[in-house]
Amino acid sequence: MESLKKNKEFKKVYENGSSYATRNLVIYCLNYEKGKKNRYGLSVSKKIGNAVVRNRLKRRLREIIREFEREKEFKGYDIIFIARKPVVNLDYHRLKKDVKKLYQKMNII
Repeated sequence: MESLKKNKEFKKVYENGSSYATRNLVIYCLNYEKGKKNRYGLSVSKKIGNAVVRNRLKRRLREIIREFEREKEFKGYDIIFIARKPVVNLDYHRLKKDVKKLYQKMNII
């Protein structure tokens, strides 16, 4: 799983990409080049919780993303996940359902 690291890369996705949302997560996606690996960015604000809570959420999201990458073949996207406040109360399986809903809205799976 490759990641978006530079502010310039995030801005490009925010400005040119499509966004979809659920109560707990927002996703921005930009189809940049067919055949290349997907690149991901995770944005978890300090409003969500302390460092332990934020890092736990990011680890869960990364693992869910890896599972979907193994199951489905879609390539060439820059994808940013933004966590909203209610996400703190979700367990792993409910978070996975939320990510799946967003992928379905994107018409990826």
